[in-house]
Amino acid sequence: MFEYAIYKGDELLVIGTRQECADRLGVKPDTISYYCTPTYRKKLKARGSEHIAVIGERIEIDESMKYGEELR
Repeated sequence: MFEYAIYKGDELLVIGTRQECADRLGVKPDTISYYCTPTYRKKLKARGSEHIAVIGERIEIDESMKYGEELR
């Protein structure tokens, strides 16, 4: 599974899958993907706008984590 942490400046907006982030921010999942591109960062840098930073990470889910059990 791939999870994203989305920040605006230093403020954490949301953490979750692409779909979860899109739902929470009220945008399409493709918009979350666009936020990851160098084109997006370059566009906002040229405008002098504070950009939304997206950090993606592959998360391996242990079977026990799926059911809320603690890892030992």
